[in-house]
Amino acid sequence: MDDVFKALADPSRRQLLDSLEAENGQTLRQLCAGLDMARQSVSKHLAILEAADLVVTVRHGREKLHYLNAAPINDIADRWINRYDRARTDALADLKRALESPPMTKPAFVYKTYITTTPEQLWRALTEPEFTQRYWQATLTSTWEVGATITWELRGVTIADPAQVVLESDPYRRLSYTWHTFTPELADALGFDEQRAAKVAAERRTTVTFDLEPVDDLVKLTVVHDGFEDDGIWAEMVSEGWPQVVSALKTLLESGDLPAAAVQ
Repeated sequence: MDDVFKALADPSRRQLLDSLEAENGQTLRQLCAGLDMARQSVSKHLAILEAADLVVTVRHGREKLHYLNAAPINDIADRWINRYDRARTDALADLKRALESPPMTKPAFVYKTYITTTPEQLWRALTEPEFTQRYWQATLTSTWEVGATITWELRGVTIADPAQVVLESDPYRRLSYTWHTFTPELADALGFDEQRAAKVAAERRTTVTFDLEPVDDLVKLTVVHDGFEDDGIWAEMVSEGWPQVVSALKTLLESGDLPAAAVQ
C-alpha cells in the first residue's frame, strides 16, 4: 500500500492516470503524444505505476497496452475511507469511482489483484459451481477441458450454447473461455427493453482470461476480458461488474468462509 501512496504522490504520474482514464489501453507512444514529457520520463513513471499495480500492461501483437487497475484503489478505500471523516477523503473517493467506472474507449477490460490463497484453491473458486454461486451469483458448469462447452445459470436463467467454450485450460495457472450468449430470457431478467436487448445480442462474442501466478503466500490474479465492440453495451456492463465480482471472490477466499464441498 505504501507503493500506491508514493505512486499517487507525484503529479506527473497522476497525469498519466488521468490520461488512461480518458482513454484506456494506450501504448507508450500514445501516452507520450498526449503529455508534455520525454519518452524516458514517461517510461519511468509507468514503471512505478505498474510496480504499484495502478497500471497493468497487456501485449497486443507487437504493442504493449497500458490499462488502469482499480484493485489498489479499492484496497485503500476499504482500509481508510471509514477511518476518517468523509470530507477529508472526497478526492480519494472520486478517484476510486473514476477508476472503477471509466468510459471504455478501448475494447478490453483488465483487472489485477493479489489474494491470500493458493493457486489450487483459486482455480476451484473459478471453476466449481459451489464457489461461483457464492461470490458471483452465477453457476458455471463444464468439464473445463479445452473445447468443452460451458453452461451458465444466471439470474434464474439457464444459458446453454455450443459457442460457449473453453479456449485454454492450464489448471492452477491459466483459464480462458468465451462469454455467454445474451438470450431473450436473460434480457427479461435484467429488465432490458427491446431496443437495448437487440443491440447487446447483436454484439460479437467476447473472451475472458484468468492468469494465476503465485507470489510468496499470495496469488496474483489478472483478469482480461476483451473482444468488445467500441462503445458496446457488453463493455459497459463488465467494466462495472468485474470489480465487484473479483472483490467478492477475494473476500470469500481470504475470509475462509468456503463452501463445505471445497474445504480441504
